[in-house]
Amino acid sequence: MKTKNFLALLLAAGVFAATSSSAKEWTETLTCTDEPLTSTGRNDFFILEPGYQLVLEGKEDGKQTKLTITVLDETKKIGDVETRVVEEREVAGDKVVEVSRNFFAVGKQTKNVYYFGEDVDVYKGDKVVHEGAWREGVGDAKRGILIPGTAKVGDRYYQERAPKVAMDRAENVTTGEKVTTPAGTFEHCLKTKETTPLESGTEYKFYANGVGLVKEGNLLLVKHGFVKK
Repeated sequence: MKTKNFLALLLAAGVFAATSSSAKEWTETLTCTDEPLTSTGRNDFFILEPGYQLVLEGKEDGKQTKLTITVLDETKKIGDVETRVVEEREVAGDKVVEVSRNFFAVGKQTKNVYYFGEDVDVYKGDKVVHEGAWREGVGDAKRGILIPGTAKVGDRYYQERAPKVAMDRAENVTTGEKVTTPAGTFEHCLKTKETTPLESGTEYKFYANGVGLVKEGNLLLVKHGFVKK
């Protein structure tokens, strides 16, 4: 059989289409490591130390939005791991729309920031709805990697592993981004691409060395540092 005719038959049978589709499927390249953990620590792009705070602002869905991320002087035992609580508070206009308490620990060897779960309060009018909450050890939920200690371009990893509840995943796109914010201009930022198999859509986040998150969607860093108790 001539090669040309053979290729035509493969195309007609949909073999090439299937191969192309499979090649585009998301696969992870970085997984959690069994290592000693600490509830206080940092890597190049994430600071998990009590009192550290990031404030980002910008417009989302036509409303001025403020996102405040604070590392609390509070820990939470999940299984046999002591995790650190990080609060994320989102305000749109003059109303609180979401408050989440996230549970993290840092690997002493890899400096990976591991994500053990979250409690979420979503404010809808006068009601508070609990959405997307998960925790390692509950159901089939397992820890994920929020951000790796070594930012290798091309690495893909699950940040959350709670089937049917939260399955956020990220890919390191580049470590050479320049980001200008009200808090300053940051060079050599890590850019991540976040998706989830539970719904469509893509979100890009940018992290500055020694600072942390400086851009998330339309939100830009306006200030950062340690806050007094």
